[in-house]
Amino acid sequence: MAGPSSRYGGAMFHDIPAPVAARMAELERRDAADRTDGTPLLERLRQIPPETGRFLAIVAATAPDGPIVEIGTSAGYSTLWLALAARATRRRVTTFEILPAKVALARETFTAAEVTDVVDLVAGDARDGLETMTGIGCCFLDAEKDDYGDLYETIVPRLAPGGLLIADNVVSHADTLQPLVDRAMADRRVDAVVVPIGKGELVCRRI
Repeated sequence: MAGPSSRYGGAMFHDIPAPVAARMAELERRDAADRTDGTPLLERLRQIPPETGRFLAIVAATAPDGPIVEIGTSAGYSTLWLALAARATRRRVTTFEILPAKVALARETFTAAEVTDVVDLVAGDARDGLETMTGIGCCFLDAEKDDYGDLYETIVPRLAPGGLLIADNVVSHADTLQPLVDRAMADRRVDAVVVPIGKGELVCRRI
């Protein structure tokens, strides 16, 4: 039987591959510019900050066996952090994006960062793609906030025992997402906590 070192032996942050680091830096610069130069909302990258990326990678790497899923790829910045976890734990990331322009950007990101061996990009609505998925080890939700309620109910039944759901922006968009937080806190299917990192992450563990 394989020991823990074969499952969790890969480092994630000490030696980030140069193509990944370069693409991350490029997307960080673009995201910063988007927030100040008048880029329309739907065209902005609206990506997580680096500290949330590190948190996300650590959570994904310690999740139980099962696919790593992302809902809301944008240009693929958060996916790169998930890809580090996937490589360290010998898994794959399936990421869903519905906007064609963002799908094209994400394809550029995954090619430039050389992570296509661990990332599967799906162009389309995650609610359709998730119908055939079960036993999800970790899911990162960073889509349009009005869709979080439906997506939560789609994801939670498909999590593996001990599987994790991380939902972004629950502090920065508390006016919209507080009902979701309240639902998760009362949901007997999961244990839930809000982690005050970045824009606020709701972390749910399937019981």
